[in-house]
Formats: sequence, structure tokens, C-alpha cells
Amino acid sequence: MVAKGYMGKILRVDLSRRKVIIEDTEEEQVKKYIGGSGLGAKILFEKTSERTNPLGSENLLIFAVGPLTGTRVFSSDRFEVIGKSPATGIYCQANCGGHWGEKFKRCGYDALVIQGTAGAPVYLYIDEDQVQIKDAFPLWGKDTFEATKILKEERGESAQVAAIGEAGENLVKFAAIITDGEHGRAAGRGGLGAVMGSKKLKAIVVNGKKKVGIAHEEKFNNLWKKIVPTMKTGPQGLAQFGTSGGLVLCENIGDLPIKNWYQGKWEEGAEKICGPTMAETILAGRYACGRCIIGCGRVVKAITGPDKGTKIGGPEYETLGMLGSNCLIDNLPAIAEANELCNRYGLDTISTGAVISFAMEAYDRGLVTEKDTEGIALRWGNSSALIEMIHRIAHRQGLGKLLGEGVKRAAEEIGGDALEFAIHVKGLEFPAHDPRAALATALAYATSERGACHLSAFTHDFEIGASLPDLGYPETLDRSATEGKAEFVAKMQNLMSMFDSLIVCKFTLFGGVTVGPLKDFLNYVTGWDIDTGEFLKIGERIFNLKRLYNIRCGISRKDDTLPPRILTHKRGGGTNVLPFLNLMLNEYYQYRGWDEFGVPTKEKLEELGLA
Repeated sequence: MVAKGYMGKILRVDLSRRKVIIEDTEEEQVKKYIGGSGLGAKILFEKTSERTNPLGSENLLIFAVGPLTGTRVFSSDRFEVIGKSPATGIYCQANCGGHWGEKFKRCGYDALVIQGTAGAPVYLYIDEDQVQIKDAFPLWGKDTFEATKILKEERGESAQVAAIGEAGENLVKFAAIITDGEHGRAAGRGGLGAVMGSKKLKAIVVNGKKKVGIAHEEKFNNLWKKIVPTMKTGPQGLAQFGTSGGLVLCENIGDLPIKNWYQGKWEEGAEKICGPTMAETILAGRYACGRCIIGCGRVVKAITGPDKGTKIGGPEYETLGMLGSNCLIDNLPAIAEANELCNRYGLDTISTGAVISFAMEAYDRGLVTEKDTEGIALRWGNSSALIEMIHRIAHRQGLGKLLGEGVKRAAEEIGGDALEFAIHVKGLEFPAHDPRAALATALAYATSERGACHLSAFTHDFEIGASLPDLGYPETLDRSATEGKAEFVAKMQNLMSMFDSLIVCKFTLFGGVTVGPLKDFLNYVTGWDIDTGEFLKIGERIFNLKRLYNIRCGISRKDDTLPPRILTHKRGGGTNVLPFLNLMLNEYYQYRGWDEFGVPTKEKLEELGLA
């Protein structure tokens, strides 16, 4: 019998054979890999290979929750989607908030593993023990909001929906999976929405009510009550202004992407699109994911576009950076419209902004002409061009067909100097944090399991103000220094692997849910007695397993690098430091117990129980 906190079942659905199989969750497996991305990585490693076509029927699409999902742990109603990425060809995970995760777990499952391809569009309906593969032909071609509305009318308002839009149907390589309707919570990165589209799976509807067990309820409740005060005060900036509250600071220190990562300063533009400006102009409310008392989500008034006059989901920092400053667009209502379009189509706003800013630079340099764009003037700051290109990317029309392949493939197709300003790692476009502003971020991007990712290590905040005493960092690190950054990045990656496996929002770190409380919550829910060393060792095991998957796909030191612009161009502004990447990589591999090619040694694998 599996520990408390787990539902004890894994649901497998073969869409090709329209077959449903229920398996037991093994105690030994979850004690080694916890749940979420850890459990998903284990399943993906066992059932797919380097030969697996990301958009083929043999690829898996895994939805996994953790032992803390469905409990009162702060911001824990999250889920992870895992698969082989069509954007990068390697391991991919996408974390998502909202309310879908709890509803799925309360159906009685710890994970959903989808394989095969349906003969025609379908959706999954899971209501506890009832699992049905239903016709979705009438939903195909509808955006995520429309599909969600129809399915909730059909299945009840209490049901939660995870759906793809036209971008996923058209296999855009950075298509996202969207939950919570117009609030637009996204499993965005790596193109897993395209994997869902390749399987002809439009949506997954869940509506469970089963209880999640807790082994030590009194201890759990006492810890929860102890942390409530710091959860209410610590992340207050996020509650008041959302993730964009620090956008001006990011511009000031050189962290904000500007003009496809080329320009150093953009002070007036940053002021026009930041969180406080949003609060003063278009903000209409806040949104919180399940079990969250922060409420960093924004609800805004639509000033432009087809939704004009209504309330829509507001853009967050990453979106404002990539669709805004990186394209030199300072029109906040237009960015909000673009964000809404991406949510409706099911597009990752980070990669969408990245490919459009890349295209704007290609246009500026004469590598792309108005003939290629069919008359669209892809000039810097042109918000109309931004909106039109989002439409074309989602429908794979004109230049949008190429841009829908992502920056790496688009640059290879355009050729010439385009490769010089294609900003990605391993095929995944940068999120909106500049590695030249905080050098741990450079190493984190280079070694992340899914390509350029600020969340796999989450180091940037701890180089510009935050501290983490119970991981050994009582003070903020010097962001321009390289000393000690290799160990710091590795430790943070191990910890974030636990966040992504339990699963808990990383913003809870700022409210007191650090290493000790997170470990205690796990023990109180499951009844285990894991100490801090073993807790972090599990995270190390999970991160190494993902690395092994990528090594099998051909990844090595040659791929643990950054684009030429990031390594060689001092853009000025808040920082003039370039990453000493090879120096940090040498120290990182040594600390990790990997060889000079970035491969875990036999001794390290034996130590982690991965031999």
C-alpha cells in the first residue's frame, strides 16, 4: 500500500486502441522520485528513447501531480506535464497552476500517461472511476476559451479543463496547454501542446472529489498555521503588482530583455509597461491559483482588440518582457491583447515573443523582407505587426509557418547572420532574464534539463535581493561573481526538482516555505521520516535522471552553452559583465560528479541509485 498523500493509481490511456489501463502506484518508486516531474521523468525514461519522434504516436504525454497536491499546502494545486519536446528533441516538462491539478488528483490518480494517436479528434473525461474517450470533432478548431466553456457547460461548472487551441492543433513547436479558461494558466514551455495536438487530443476534463489522506494531521496543521503570517507578508509585492512589479528594477540592473537582447537601456518604455503602471491603468482584479493566498495573477480591462470593454487575463513579467520590451513595444493595452491571443490560441508567450523579436531583427537587417512577410512591416515597436504575427504563427500562415518552428529552426532556414542573434539554448528560447545580469543564471540556462529555463534553478532572485539560509545562503550572492556559483546552481536545481515533484509554486519560497518546511510538509503528509540530506539527495537523483535522458538523445558539453550574443556582447545598461561559462561549467561538472563531457560518472549513478 502506498503512503498517504498518494492516491495509489496511475491511469494509462492508449488513444490508438481506445484502451484504458489502471496500474498501482509503487511505494518504492515514489519514495525515490516523489511525483510530478520526478515520477514523469522516470516513466518517460523507461518508455521512450532517442528514436522516439516527439510528434509520433510513440511519444508519451504525462500529466503528474505530487503528494502535496490536494492538501492545504500553499499554492500546491499544480501539475506537471512531461514528454519529449518537439521544439528541442529532448526531455521536457511544463509546470502549470490553476485548479486542474487538484481536481485530477481527487479523481484518484497520481499520474495520467497518454500514448498513441486517436483516429479523429477526442477529449478525455475523467470523473473518478469513470474514464471516457469522447468525440471532440465539434471542438476542433475552437480556441481554448471556447472549448473550455463548451466542456464546462456539458460536464458541469465544477469540472476543470486542460485544452489546446489552434496552435496545438497546427503543431506549432511551442504550443501550450491552457487551463482555467480566460485566466489562462499555461503549461507553456517546450511545445507539449503540439504533442497533445499530434495525438488529436483536444482537452482533458476532470472532476474528482476524493479525499487526499494526511498521515500526521495535527503536525501538518500546526506547521501550516505557523507559516500563514509570513505567506501573507513576504510576497506582498507579488500580490499588489503581480510578477511585473519588479520590471523597472530588472531594466535598471540589465536583467530585462530589450530589442532581442541587444539594447542595454529602455527606461521610459519599462515605466510604461510595468506592474505599477498596469495597476494605475488597466488592472481590474486579481487571480489566484488553487490553495494560493498570494494572488499574483492579473485581470485587466481590454482596451484594444475583439475583447475591447471586457475583462481578460493580464500579462505577467515574462510576457511583458518577451512580447513587450524585447520587441520594443511599450503599448501596454496592445501587449495585453497579444497575451490574450496567445492564451486563446494556446501559445507560449515566452517563445512567441522570442520568435517575433528575432524576426524583427531579421527584418531590420534585411534578411527578411516585406515580400516574406506579405506586407507586414516587422519594425521594432510595431504593435500591429506583433498582433498579426501571432495570428499567422497560430495558423502556420506565411512567415508564421517558419516562425512556428521556433528560433533555432527559423535561423537555420533564413541563414546568414541570423544564427548570430538566435537566442536559445538547445532549441528553447530564453525566458525574460538576462544571464549577463546575474551569472548563476548563465550556468543555469546552459545546464537546464529542458533548454534555457529560469525555473529549473530559480537562481536570479537570489542574486538580486533574496536569500536562502537553510540551503546555506544567508545573504544575497554577488550577481557579477563566478566564485561558488557552480555549487549554488547545482543545489538550487536539486531543490527545484523537489518543488516540481511535490508540486508547489516556487513563489512560496518568499513566504517561508523553504527547505525545512517543505521537507516537513512531505513527512507529515506521507508519514515518512526523510531528513534534509535525503530530501535534497532525491532532488539530485531526479535532476540526474533527466540529464541521462538527454545524454541518450545526444546532449553533452557541446550543447551546454549560450548564444554568441550573450557570451560576447556587452550591451551596457545595468551590467557590463560577460559570463565566464567554461570556468563555471568545469566547476559545475566536478561538483555534480560528471565527467568532462557532462556525463554522470558510474560512481555518481551508483551513489544516487541510478546504476
